[in-house]
Formats: sequence, structure tokens, C-alpha cells
Amino acid sequence: MKKAILIIDYTNDFVDDKGALTCGAPGQAIDTEIAKLANFFLANHDYIIFPTDLHKKNDPYHPETKLFPPHNLANTWGHQLFGSVGTWFNLHKNDDEVYFYDKNRYSSFANTNLENFLRTHHIEELYLTGVCTDICVLHTAIDAYNKNFKITIPQNAVASFNQTGHEWALDHFKNSLGATII
Repeated sequence: MKKAILIIDYTNDFVDDKGALTCGAPGQAIDTEIAKLANFFLANHDYIIFPTDLHKKNDPYHPETKLFPPHNLANTWGHQLFGSVGTWFNLHKNDDEVYFYDKNRYSSFANTNLENFLRTHHIEELYLTGVCTDICVLHTAIDAYNKNFKITIPQNAVASFNQTGHEWALDHFKNSLGATII
């Protein structure tokens, strides 16, 4: 069975202390683990996918404009990948197994080509990592479940700025979506 790891929204705006909507220390603590997982997937010729939040400042048509401060704006430092994950990406971005794309909703599937990419590459199992556990990782997991993908969540590779939401989402992944938590 072919696998892919999704490294969701691991950007400066969501992880760095100076980020516009940072989860701070919890997000920074998973940096090394995500890079290690990316190396593992690459060594096994599986796919490493980077669904990355992208917005326009004060977009009147986007619902997040009313919920959050401007973040992950096009062509900004905030939209760039954080830390060792960003370094890893810069070294491997041209590898055949690496796929980066921008998204404009919580779910990595909404308004994107992700499902088509997964189906055409015969990928059936998804490992979900990144931030935020209870927002974009959660919505991606729900869509993956509804599309019949097998889901694995490495719990030391997801984080949120809301610890209660993070713990709730981990429980939800296991008990409502049948995900494997490792």
C-alpha cells in the first residue's frame, strides 16, 4: 500500500514566535520529528506533501478574514515553511516524491487537486502532521475519512495553540475517524 505524509501548514506564521497566528512552543517542538518523518518517507519512496495555507490580506470573500488576523499572505516570510522542515523542503523540493501546493480552506482537500493526486499515485494511507491539530489537521482528517483513506496521526508531529482542542482532536481522530495514533 502506497503512503504519503501530509505536512500541513507548517509555516512561519503558524509556528515561529513572530508568526501572525502562532502556536509557538508546541509547534516548534514538533519540527525535528516532522523532518525525521519526511526523511523516512523519502527513503521509502513514499510521498511528502505540503498543503500550505495561503491568503490575501483583508479578503472580503474569505470566511477566515472575520475569524483570524491576516496570516500566510502570498509572497511573505509568514507563508514560508518553518525551521528544519523549511530547510528540508528547500533541499528536496525538486524531488519527484515531494508535492507542495497552496490551499485556501482548513481541509487540505477543499478546492485543491489533492484527491486526484493521491488517486493517480495509488496512495491509500495518509500520515497527517503539522498544525493546528484541531483546525486544519482535523478538517483534513475528516475529509480523508469520508474519502476512505486510511489515516495515521503521529501525535508527536501535530500541535495547536489550544491544548484542550489538541487533546480533543487526538481523541476524535481515534474514536470517530478510526485513525491510528502513534
